[in-house]
Amino acid sequence: MAMEFEERLRDRDAWSIGDGCSAERVLGLLSTKTVFLVVRECFYGTARFEDFVARIGTSAPAVSRALKQLESARVVVRVPYQEPGRRARDEYRLTEAGEDLLPVFLSLMQWGDKHLQDGRPPLSFVESGTGRAVRARVTADPAPEAASDDIEIRLNPAWQRGH
Repeated sequence: MAMEFEERLRDRDAWSIGDGCSAERVLGLLSTKTVFLVVRECFYGTARFEDFVARIGTSAPAVSRALKQLESARVVVRVPYQEPGRRARDEYRLTEAGEDLLPVFLSLMQWGDKHLQDGRPPLSFVESGTGRAVRARVTADPAPEAASDDIEIRLNPAWQRGH
């Protein structure tokens, strides 16, 4: 099963969009596991550098490179903060462009839940107010969208570490 091209695009050898392909550009941006996990952590509410390092479980230089890459692409923005008696530091927050990655993030999680977790995903994503499952899907209908702050993350009781 595959998508269908309009008539003028059916001869695949007659045209190319080269590096103009949006999927290729997104993969270039989210090119490392660390970059994608930084985005995941932003959705989970992580904002401080040392927390990214601890929660992702990688080196500080790798997290620093990932944050710089996401900042230059305007996916995250630095927000200064200062705790009493401490020096000023930065937190990282998703921008509108970062929030727009929510369906991408949820789609990858759903795919992994279905195909890599033997039907026992560790987390579920539900609408905060109703508890209804939140899913990404392809639709031609103008479905209402949920923002990340409309979603609650729950631990699935049937899931056990190491299965």
